Amino acid sequence: MTSPAGPPPTGGGSEQKRLKLLAVTACPTGIAHTYMAAEKLAQAAASRGIDMKVETQGSIGAENVLDDNDVSSADGVIIAADKDVDLSRFVGKRVLTVGVAEGIHHPEQLIERVRSAPVHTAGATPAASASGGGKERSVAYKALMNGVSYMIPFVVVGGLLIAISLSLGGHTDPSGGLVIPKDSFWTDVNNIGLIGFKLMVPILSGYIAYAIGDRPALVPGMIGGWIANMGDLYDSKAGAGFIGAIVTGFLAGYLVLWIKKVKVPKFVQPIMPIIVIPIVATTTLGLFFIYVIGKPISWVFEHLTDWLSGMTGTSAILLGAILGLMIAFDMGGPVNKTAFLFGTGLIATGNQTVMGMCAAAIPVMPLGQGLATLIRKRLYTEQERETGLAALFMGCFGISEGAIPFAAARPAQVIPANMLGGAVAGAIAGVAGVEDAVPHGGPIVAVLGAVSGVPMFFVAVLIGTAVTALTTVTLVDVSERGRKGAAPVPGLGVVGPLEPALVGVGAGAAAGGAAGAVVAQRIVASSSAPAAEAAPTGTPNVGGTGADKKANADADTKAAGTPVAEADGEVLSGYLTERTVKVALDARDKEAAIREMAELLARTGKVADLDELVATALRREEQGTTGLGEEIAIPHAKTDAVTAPVVGFARSAEGVEWGSLDGTKARLVFMISVPEAAAGDEHLRILALLSRKLMDPGFRERLMAAPDEGAVLDVLSEVR
Repeated sequence: MTSPAGPPPTGGGSEQKRLKLLAVTACPTGIAHTYMAAEKLAQAAASRGIDMKVETQGSIGAENVLDDNDVSSADGVIIAADKDVDLSRFVGKRVLTVGVAEGIHHPEQLIERVRSAPVHTAGATPAASASGGGKERSVAYKALMNGVSYMIPFVVVGGLLIAISLSLGGHTDPSGGLVIPKDSFWTDVNNIGLIGFKLMVPILSGYIAYAIGDRPALVPGMIGGWIANMGDLYDSKAGAGFIGAIVTGFLAGYLVLWIKKVKVPKFVQPIMPIIVIPIVATTTLGLFFIYVIGKPISWVFEHLTDWLSGMTGTSAILLGAILGLMIAFDMGGPVNKTAFLFGTGLIATGNQTVMGMCAAAIPVMPLGQGLATLIRKRLYTEQERETGLAALFMGCFGISEGAIPFAAARPAQVIPANMLGGAVAGAIAGVAGVEDAVPHGGPIVAVLGAVSGVPMFFVAVLIGTAVTALTTVTLVDVSERGRKGAAPVPGLGVVGPLEPALVGVGAGAAAGGAAGAVVAQRIVASSSAPAAEAAPTGTPNVGGTGADKKANADADTKAAGTPVAEADGEVLSGYLTERTVKVALDARDKEAAIREMAELLARTGKVADLDELVATALRREEQGTTGLGEEIAIPHAKTDAVTAPVVGFARSAEGVEWGSLDGTKARLVFMISVPEAAAGDEHLRILALLSRKLMDPGFRERLMAAPDEGAVLDVLSEVR
């Protein structure tokens, strides 16, 4: 139970009540920004004699959690977050909601603004920053990434189970494609996989809606996605697929937000989020899709089938290209299924060439996207690369849905690349007269003997795959470069978990704090380690349960909530030693500085390939500068050129031009390197520790003033 918010404290002298504020900080990856914002807010409050407790919702969960007593006695709550934060516990309190960047850049302003923020009521939309340019775009992006991240496991599990069951238990049958005997064990495995595929579209829709409208939007989002995917409800053989799910997800989310704004009697308010809103939103959205959206979809694809039927006598190259475009457009959606059903229907008439065109195009999307993650690894996160491997496997078995996570995350780049590759594969198969006797596609049908013209079939698949992969990496790379040139926003990542976009940071956010925020986020977004980061401790009322995740950390001490110090004087878990500290950096440019830092790390004997370490770090710089601003740079490399995690530090008296967003030269340079195979989350932990501590001007001053390596280590031992 919380006490209602009163008026802002007034008066002066000893009679004035000491202001008590709460804050919650959270960024999508839960690493640097979460703790940087917490540190800045705590510092701003302390400088004004204000009590503040900050809950950090990092990647290992919430720490320093605000309890009922904290909330009941608070005068206001600041939510500095770029992901969903449950506000139900703050009902009756003044709540100000902004992006996490605001907590880093303008903590003093937030403290002033929260005093007059509106009181949060059940089901209400929180007060948001008035200066958050591009907020709506950021919300839409965040919602889409939320849906994709929850969908990926269903795609991977469902697709792999189907592929395994087909490969081990299936055989070709002219009347039914790849068939698994009904009494076979593999039939059950296949059915389990099919359930995963049926659920993935509603999951995508539901969690898009959830990210926009919170829990009341989950049910209408999922049911809306199910309706969109099951065309039977609106007389469509194909359904609307994942594109329909994206539409229903956004419709459900914004419909719920609109319903929340409706004024209702007080006695109805408690049941609004659990009964009224879900029922009204689900019924409205479902009927709208069935009667308004669904009927036109059905009409369009019926006529599209008739149009394709009229093309059977035209050029095989043209027909193959068109079918390839359709197959690749939505990967199991209505356009894809229209082309597939058209080819399937002609098999019975003795025309197997149309199905041959479709069969060649079907695997191109997952194979191409999987190949793209291998040839340009730096453009993808670890989770995306893992999904890419699964997509390669699914592509071999003709499961085009394996490419859906990539298309949903980067539609503007992936869908055109898929369509180009599919068109090329279909056209080559058409001109070569490839035939497919069963309604299925991919290399599996050729291996099992259902395809005639096998060599040209594989030529078509391989060329289409290469076109898709090369086009994808080109478009993604161009998009990333354009984003860096237009505004300090990091590259895409699934992230689920993978969500690197920084809400509220525009081209003008070039102050030191902004630079630190953006580049630290870039470092995390480009990192391929799992985002399982422990929060640093050491600041009162900010990180109450911090952990230093050392290999031999005392579990009982952690459980008790006591900060764990570096044992035996070790700095950063022993990864940074006197051998990896240099008080005077000789280099005058970034490339030379990175090589000098790599040579510094090599003193430990943990660098197996110096040139590869330098090359990896420089490739990372191509993605975006690691200059954080405030005269700080943290280049890093995840590579097997090192045999164990190692950290180096060097100072430059004149500074090195690092491309920092605030225009400052880097005088404090840290280099972090961890092995690819066994990195765990160590470099993310180190980054979080450094990012937070380096926000303290006094710490930076002490670091610059330290006379020798031993004194530098003494200062850096404060990083905990």
